[in-house]
Amino acid sequence: MIKQIDHLVLTVKDIEKTINFYTIILGMKEETFGLGRKALLFGNQKINLHEAGNEFEPKAKHPLPGSVDLCFISNESLEKVVNILRKNNVTIEEGPVNRRGALGPIKSVYVRDPDQNLIEISHYLETEIE
Repeated sequence: MIKQIDHLVLTVKDIEKTINFYTIILGMKEETFGLGRKALLFGNQKINLHEAGNEFEPKAKHPLPGSVDLCFISNESLEKVVNILRKNNVTIEEGPVNRRGALGPIKSVYVRDPDQNLIEISHYLETEIE
């Protein structure tokens, strides 16, 4: 019945700090839509942003900043991702480590966004994890 994820909503403390992290460091694009709402675009997906305490209806029952774990697949090598993160003084919490993604083996690094959401940045591997 379900084909794919179209978008998700991230509740954040500071929309501008969030936009800066995701656009400057991760290369997403900022979008303004509706009555001044903000979103982040990447690939064929988007993340709509809600400011904590000022969410749009309808919303999750208990929206909270810092309560999400997300995994993004990069077209760049993980080495290049790590270099970008270090250049921007983003602390790598873990990795590179081998994991399993939706389509097979991945190599991942873990960082935190401005709200302390856990962000996994991964690249698919050519061969199976042993």
